Amino acid sequence: MKDLDTLQAQNPQQGFQFPGLFEITAMGAASAALDVRVPQIVESVGVAVLAGSMRVRPSREGNYVSVTVSFTCPTREKYDEAHAALRADPAVRWTL
Repeated sequence: MKDLDTLQAQNPQQGFQFPGLFEITAMGAASAALDVRVPQIVESVGVAVLAGSMRVRPSREGNYVSVTVSFTCPTREKYDEAHAALRADPAVRWTL
């Protein structure tokens, strides 16, 4: 895997550039242990979640939680796979 400092966008004037560093957020019930599940699901598609990148934010009333992780991704296909894998999990209500 490439060092993060060496990742360069192929065309900085256009949207997502691969390979690159991205964030993904999953939201669901606070009782669903998404802080454990989200990194596992994202890594199951073959991308590397950056250690220490997870952010967990509960909803105002504590019923829901959003979990955000950063990951390195070589292709758009892998990025789409990560979103699809999260959406396929019954505990995940939404992804961003």
